[in-house]
Amino acid sequence: MTRQLRVVSAGVGLAGVGSPGDGERAADVFDALRTALAGGPAILVIPGTAYDNQTLDLPDTVAAPVALIVETSGSTGTPKRVVLTADAVLANAAASESALGGPGQWVLALPTHYIAGLNVLARSLAADTVPVAVSGSHFTAAAFVAAARELTHPDRFTSLVPAQLATLLADNTARRVLAGFRRVLVGGQATPQALVDAATAAGVTVTRSYGSSETSGGCVYDGQPIGTTVVKVVDDEIWLGGPSIAEGYLGDPALTAERFVEEDGVRWFRTADSGSWRDGMLTVTGRRDDVLISGGVKVALGAVERVLREQPEFADAVVVAAPDERWGEVPVAFTVSGADTNAAIAAVGRELGAASRPARVIRVPDLPLLASGKVDRRALAERAREQAGPPRLAD
Repeated sequence: MTRQLRVVSAGVGLAGVGSPGDGERAADVFDALRTALAGGPAILVIPGTAYDNQTLDLPDTVAAPVALIVETSGSTGTPKRVVLTADAVLANAAASESALGGPGQWVLALPTHYIAGLNVLARSLAADTVPVAVSGSHFTAAAFVAAARELTHPDRFTSLVPAQLATLLADNTARRVLAGFRRVLVGGQATPQALVDAATAAGVTVTRSYGSSETSGGCVYDGQPIGTTVVKVVDDEIWLGGPSIAEGYLGDPALTAERFVEEDGVRWFRTADSGSWRDGMLTVTGRRDDVLISGGVKVALGAVERVLREQPEFADAVVVAAPDERWGEVPVAFTVSGADTNAAIAAVGRELGAASRPARVIRVPDLPLLASGKVDRRALAERAREQAGPPRLAD
């Protein structure tokens, strides 16, 4: 048995909204997802408008259980098309609702062609509420406040990436509005503890979400699996299992077999993230493929980034690898901060060793972002390669 696969356009702006008066795009995706989860045509949501199955090299039909194809952002590698069933998407929505303490209404602040935005729509369908999309081609505090004021349900939720949360906390009105939300999910990338502390101080209840397209979105909240999600760490790699796990990758059986495995009667997704259990909580320490060898010493970029982000005024720091004639590879940090970097670099050295100290700290006016709101690490890595220069040392 098969069902039709169709392409749905999210438009070209934030959350599929091209301009303040163009909320129809997000509504179109919402309706298409509703139909797909109810047994209608499966969907792939894409940015832009001028594409069809043939242009995107898609099959006309997929297996009957499939409801959703999600193209990953490619922030950590080549983009992939993840195959999700209706049961998986709805299982994640139900688990999220339970973990958050009940149903409510959502502000949609993330693109609907990525799983985080689609999650908001799926949770809204499960709660039988209508989400309100943030308007505009770029995320602003004013646009978020305007969307929040359209909410009618007493229990309010939203899902953000760390940069969006920081934007809202920096605005007095947005900060007060956000404090009225029952819960604010933050995910998509590591959330600095300093940002969580700032949110807590402002009366904002933040939950850190961990998951991916392959798990139908966030399935671990504040280090604890939600619903019937199961977690284990195998040779430092996080494995996730449960009803929200994807079927695999469209048109790539080899990668599907590599990343999705069955053990002990459970179907697991091998995340390629490194992590460990600490005090009964899952701690994600970075990507397993973000380890470089600098002068014969292993350096975990995620660990370097974590230490930098814990330093005053460096909560936005992003660390990438760059080639180096002497050491082979070195970590290079990017930040918008104008603060002195010596103390921050020294802190990395004290905690992780001299090889982990960033060879350079490059200040930029803004960090480049993908449409998903995640930092475009590949763009920064390319810039780091182009801007080779003398190291910035700290005693």
